[in-house]
Amino acid sequence: MNQDKQQPSVQLELQEHYGQILSLLGEDPQREGLLKTPERVAKALQFLTSGYQQDPEAILRGAMFREDYRQMVIVKDIDFFSMCEHHMLPFFGKAHIGYIPNGYITGLSKLPRVVDVFARRLQVQERLTTQIKSCIQKTLNPLGVIVVIEAQHMCMQMRGVEKQNSLTTTSDFTGAFSEAKTREEFMQLIGHSRR
Repeated sequence: MNQDKQQPSVQLELQEHYGQILSLLGEDPQREGLLKTPERVAKALQFLTSGYQQDPEAILRGAMFREDYRQMVIVKDIDFFSMCEHHMLPFFGKAHIGYIPNGYITGLSKLPRVVDVFARRLQVQERLTTQIKSCIQKTLNPLGVIVVIEAQHMCMQMRGVEKQNSLTTTSDFTGAFSEAKTREEFMQLIGHSRR
């Protein structure tokens, strides 16, 4: 309830700051095209960082089922959008998750939801990868978890080195995925074969 009361005041404060930013950039926040921009940007930023208000472990626990299945479960090509904490510019791409159950499975839609929770925070791709892996490992206690993320970073494409076709890949894994053979099977199943 306290959080609900804070949201409107946070939005109003963000709007005020964005109005000031527009002025500092040399714009007129009172011109027609910019009149509602501070409000729109404030709402967008609150949505893009809404992961701070969500519990990813609770999401997984909300759909945990006992199941005697001990083969790989994979959800691949999970689209995500996040904000780079260094420049507050977007990075986006696909996450691929695999785990080997150890008595419990989770609803398949819960894995993309966990990705969204962590992606909707100010991030770096490396931490995002590890947070998703650690959350699944801690909550489901599977025999192993692997997360691979491929992303394009607007902070590299729009500014700085300006390399538009660069793709960053990160991975993290636990347990059974420490074995090269198991990792290779996962990579083949998500469509990434070694050449």
